Amino acid sequence: MDVSRLREIFGPHLAQIRKNVFFNNELGIVHGNPTVFRLVMAQRPPFSINDHRLGIVLAGEADIVFNLQRRHIVAGTLVYLGPGTIISPVKLSADFEIYGIGLFSDFPMPFAHGQMPPAFNGQVRDFQLPAAPDDVLVARRILDIIWHLVHIADYDRPTVTSLVAALMHHYDQVFRRQADQRAASRSREQTIFDRFIQLVNQHCSEQHHLGYYASRLCLSERYLSTAVRQASGTTAKDWIDRALVTRIKIELRHTDKSAALIAEEMHFTNPSFFAKYFKRLTGLTPLEYKKSPDTSR
Repeated sequence: MDVSRLREIFGPHLAQIRKNVFFNNELGIVHGNPTVFRLVMAQRPPFSINDHRLGIVLAGEADIVFNLQRRHIVAGTLVYLGPGTIISPVKLSADFEIYGIGLFSDFPMPFAHGQMPPAFNGQVRDFQLPAAPDDVLVARRILDIIWHLVHIADYDRPTVTSLVAALMHHYDQVFRRQADQRAASRSREQTIFDRFIQLVNQHCSEQHHLGYYASRLCLSERYLSTAVRQASGTTAKDWIDRALVTRIKIELRHTDKSAALIAEEMHFTNPSFFAKYFKRLTGLTPLEYKKSPDTSR
């Protein structure tokens, strides 16, 4: 869901949301209107994003699946969604509001290659941080300044870029502080599961078998299977299937690719096996799913 798709979604509603939305080819800002976020979340899930998005939940609550894992987010949460994040909204409260910024492909990122703050270096695709009031206040004030600047004609882009860098450094500080706290209390099985899910989200399209992930983690398949089941209550193979089916759904619903092309790109041996695999896990053929209006499947 890139900037052009967002423009299509918001276009018919501009009169209603104009005071709460800013867009150009480099960035977009959503400033607290429940309608804005609801318009995005109402698209046929699942969907993916290809940019960096940072936000603050201002009010309400939501249940959303980010990269296979269901999260309950409430007011006071700092949210980051990175490139490749897959989103499936489950439930939003009527008063759910978010204040956030999206950095599109044309945005001049403020960090040289390899110099991104650790929270944004690609090892973690998304995070949601219940934050202290002071941390939320700092993030909100930085966003307020950016919001003010972009509404000035010919605004100074280096200043906005520097403020984005400050915002990312702030999120990184909160992320690392909480990560250190979590690491002290997490079991080995949970740590293995977290790394396994990261790898599955990154490689499921081309790697369908448990052996690949066990090798990457330097574990036996049996030990990895046991650790994942103990940490999540679900088998490792089920997690791989969930990730792969989710990606197939995105391709079927949000692109014009044929089932045969998707099968080839996702390394299935042939279109027939691809169709049987998808139907076994969803109850629908790829074509039936593509045409189905039922977004809950």
